Amino acid sequence: MRTHSSRSTAPRGGRAGRWARVGIAAATTLLFGATAPGGAVARPATPGPFLGPLNTVSTVASTVPANGDVNPYGTFTIRHSVGRLNRGNVLVSNFNNSTNLQGTGTTLVQVGPDGTTSLFAQIDPAHLPGPCPGGIGLTTALTVLPGGWVVVGSLPTLDGTAATAQAGCLLVLDSSGAVRETIAGDGINGPWDMTAVSFGDRDELFVTNVLNGTVAGGGSVVNQGTVLRITLCRQGDEPPQRVATTRIGSGFGERSDPTALVVGPTGVGLGRDDTLFVADTVGNRITAIPDALHRTGDTGTGAVVSSGGALNGPLGLAVAPGGDVLTVNAGDGNIVETTPTGEQVAVRTLDSSGTPPGAGALFGLAVDLDRNAVYFVDDATNTLNVLH
Repeated sequence: MRTHSSRSTAPRGGRAGRWARVGIAAATTLLFGATAPGGAVARPATPGPFLGPLNTVSTVASTVPANGDVNPYGTFTIRHSVGRLNRGNVLVSNFNNSTNLQGTGTTLVQVGPDGTTSLFAQIDPAHLPGPCPGGIGLTTALTVLPGGWVVVGSLPTLDGTAATAQAGCLLVLDSSGAVRETIAGDGINGPWDMTAVSFGDRDELFVTNVLNGTVAGGGSVVNQGTVLRITLCRQGDEPPQRVATTRIGSGFGERSDPTALVVGPTGVGLGRDDTLFVADTVGNRITAIPDALHRTGDTGTGAVVSSGGALNGPLGLAVAPGGDVLTVNAGDGNIVETTPTGEQVAVRTLDSSGTPPGAGALFGLAVDLDRNAVYFVDDATNTLNVLH
């Protein structure tokens, strides 16, 4: 979210001990009730807050690739080894280029559990297989579908300012890192975050969009942010094809910002009974869209689950194994655990540096494969870290 930082881009401290050896579950993965993308099945709920025993933050690795891209946003754990994707490694998308201009990052970095890193893809805006209005600026919207198909959102700018932001697209890459398809239009307008679930040869993507009227608003809040359900169908070795787009949420507050580029509905996570939780950053609340997998109409912003309290501009969102909602704050360096009924049951500090601490630095959020730690990217230090 930041356009600049005086803090070092080097990782803080050593690796996370035994935590560096575990995989990382995607922040936007279905964590219970059904088979998650990649075939993982959730464990039974455990008593007490998920964050209860987690008190230590450690660094796993820097997320800066050779070309210097910074501002890590999206994270996703690779569940199956396919092509250049290795099980247990984590994909991280970068939003800024080496000169720190937002909406110009073009790289996906693969981070191993032991802290090793490699470049998975560097996307050339001039050589895309289809339209992506405005070019490339990779966002928090990141997932890996069965077969190793990587889907990542793009909200591009020409010069790092909201005035030049354009609609962007979803990019579909194969397991070797080549862009094979773009998904644009039909409601896609600044794809900001995403979660996905797969059934057989069908994938359902849930995508937040933050550019509907935002640039024209000139910094004023406009209540036009949306959530789309995009249905894809996979056939053999061909890239998954979009077969339907349904707007299931709308009316979320969004605004441009000179340092944050854009503020709007961010993290999404699918919970029990097909409830989609949304981090409404501008509204400082968590909302819930019921029957998200099957609904055919727009439910607006949905029902308010929780607002205020320890929430302070929630950004990234993940659903914990027991069903609670985990969110990270834009206004401070905290992670908050909220029950589906709205009770805020735990708070931990992830980033205590900066003024204010952690402001705008926390986006991608993930529960590890053993379901007993939380991984997150810190875009002020350009690192992948773990709370354990």
